[in-house]
Amino acid sequence: MLDYAHLSALAAVIRTGSFERAAQQLNVTPSAISQRIKLLEERVGTVLVIRGQPCIATEIGQRLCQHVEQVALLESSIQQTLPKLQTEARPVTLRIAVNADSLATWFIQAMAETEGFLFDLVVDDQDYSADWLRRGEVMAAVTSHGLPIQGCNCRPLGALPYVATASPGYIERWFPDGFTEAGAARAPSLIFNQKDRLQNLWLRQVFGADIQPPQHWLPSSQAFVDASLAGLGWGMNPEFLVREHLQAGRLVALDARFPFEVPLFWQESRIVGPVMADVTRAVLKTARAMLRPT
Repeated sequence: MLDYAHLSALAAVIRTGSFERAAQQLNVTPSAISQRIKLLEERVGTVLVIRGQPCIATEIGQRLCQHVEQVALLESSIQQTLPKLQTEARPVTLRIAVNADSLATWFIQAMAETEGFLFDLVVDDQDYSADWLRRGEVMAAVTSHGLPIQGCNCRPLGALPYVATASPGYIERWFPDGFTEAGAARAPSLIFNQKDRLQNLWLRQVFGADIQPPQHWLPSSQAFVDASLAGLGWGMNPEFLVREHLQAGRLVALDARFPFEVPLFWQESRIVGPVMADVTRAVLKTARAMLRPT
């Protein structure tokens, strides 16, 4: 059996980034935190914390931290049904994987409609966020995968609409004769990271061919909008973020005949599903109010 005082010390170090802040959080001395981490590392036979500024967890250390968070979540559920067990415990931290565009458009509102939780968000592409659930590294995920992951509940959220946009000056420079396949092959585009395939998928939808345009790498939803406005390139922007710019003429749709939508789903671990019921309700309510029905 693992000692939960030692596990709590590990979680506090990783959460705060230092032994000193972890000691303050747990009302013990830094040397006590260090001793607990040392004993835990001896117990499991491997290094759990990489000392530095900040301290970070090894892969095994991160798994143990997630275990502590899940236990705290389950204890919180039990306390709700057994009032005599209720204590002035710290809010439970929920680790959730979410894609950047959902975070930039609607997910914050869902978070704001819940109480009693702290959020630790992992940002990853919607096509890959489910992998975090499969590995047991998060409790829930906003994902494009509509089939339930083993041990998880899956609920449809709706579709996030995108528009391929660019500034009028950019279109005048790169597409003077209209949005053509030849022009698309040479005009600079915007890409979030190596996992981002939205621009290529849309080009295939428009031209029926795989086109590889020059790319600016910008890992930020807001940077996509700013770069489009500045004429740096064209990109697939969430309609929510560019609607006013389109109406004002600061941005223009490259080809309005080809809308693009990404269906999204909420997947949560069944183990913590009952405890996360309020969060799930807030996520479903917000998504269904803001996203397009699928």
